[in-house]
Amino acid sequence: MTGDRAAGRVLRRGALPDVTYDVCVVGAGVVGSAIARELARHPGPRIAVVDAADDVGEGTSKANTAILHTGFDAVPGSLEARLVREGQRLLAAYAAESGIPVEPVGALLVAWDDEQLAALPGLLEKAVRNGYDAARLIGPDEVRAREPHLGPGALGALDVPGESIICPWTTTLAYATQAVRSGVDLLLGCRVERIDAAEGLHVLRTGRGVVRARYLVNAAGLHADTVDRMLGRDDFGVTPRRGQLLVFDKLARGLVRHILLPVPTALGKGVLVAPTVYGNVLLGPNAEDLDDKTATGSTEEGIAGLREKGRRILPALLDEEVTAVYAGLRAATEHEDYRISAHKEQRCVTVGGIRSTGLTASLALAEHVAGLLGDVGLDLKDAGEPDPVRMPAIGEAFPRPYQRADLIAADPAYGAVVCHCERVTRGEIRDALASTVPPVSLDGLRRRTRARGGRCQGFFCGAEVRALLEGGEGPVSR
Repeated sequence: MTGDRAAGRVLRRGALPDVTYDVCVVGAGVVGSAIARELARHPGPRIAVVDAADDVGEGTSKANTAILHTGFDAVPGSLEARLVREGQRLLAAYAAESGIPVEPVGALLVAWDDEQLAALPGLLEKAVRNGYDAARLIGPDEVRAREPHLGPGALGALDVPGESIICPWTTTLAYATQAVRSGVDLLLGCRVERIDAAEGLHVLRTGRGVVRARYLVNAAGLHADTVDRMLGRDDFGVTPRRGQLLVFDKLARGLVRHILLPVPTALGKGVLVAPTVYGNVLLGPNAEDLDDKTATGSTEEGIAGLREKGRRILPALLDEEVTAVYAGLRAATEHEDYRISAHKEQRCVTVGGIRSTGLTASLALAEHVAGLLGDVGLDLKDAGEPDPVRMPAIGEAFPRPYQRADLIAADPAYGAVVCHCERVTRGEIRDALASTVPPVSLDGLRRRTRARGGRCQGFFCGAEVRALLEGGEGPVSR
């Protein structure tokens, strides 16, 4: 399909195009990128994505627990429950064809006291009501056999075999790559400051100029309520809910076989222990409702609380080295369900309140939003399939370039290891810098290759990685 339409542009600086777009998507996170990709499947509409950051997936999408959910514990009958269930199926298939790392490790929702144990049958019933029939209750002996390093006192668990771990960075990048190749303009470093209506158009006034569009999708994540107020609505408020996490070294990976979930509370799913597709182990997140939508720092109290909970769940984990500490902000609202609404008179769709399940639901969310845009007047012809994309192999359970003799024989750069902690090669860094949506920062390069993401945090390779980024192994901006 891409051959029928010129590729879009990735624009990070300078004047904006003097173009009237059919659709403008505000927000280049996993949901906004998925929506842009979905809309680009339909021939005709000219589409732009705008984001204040200089890269895709810079908000909630880059800092989460990276779980591909089954939706077993969603509110039955909710829009979230339906979209997570559909999205899990769609994303699992998309990941397989696109090379996005996924590992179906399963989950155990562990009860540590009588009250939590009594809650498990209700959670099993909820799973069945959500159309998930594979969950089952297991006793303490099976829990211990399945997770021999678990702390003492586990009374039982809900076994959820369909839960998986996934790479959230690669997922967002895959959507954005296909969108741009299919004609979408990606306008980065482009904060929306005001939205006016003029001559049947939305006029988005940004720090880099004006973007005009006939239809608007608000997928601004933490700032979705702010964008909605620019449109004259006040249907919900976003409270940034901070979750701090610890990343343990790869030597800890043998301590855990499943995603270990707690019994959920009103604030969220609680502190978990989970393997990652990069070979590490995660502990977190906690949940703190804040006022500051930029407060992604970690705190002494938060880390101490995580360590205390981790010691109960998996005591040996606390003896392992911590590779990194990070925090993400979830877009919590005063409502239980997603806040997705269409407004025909304004020719816009709001996609708000998308919490931790947004990654799983992303493809189903995109289809749903495309349907809503059709309902409010956008002429969408039958969708085709975008040209397939194959993403870089950064998952630890799959052959990496440094392990592939065929790649190295064809191009020795794939055998030249630059980041020894994460086994990242010069060839991978070169490819990332020459990609459709290239990085412009060291963090952006890390999310594409894992360079500087290991236990030395770039102490050994940092200077060389920076030199490659700044020296232009490929085009870093367009």
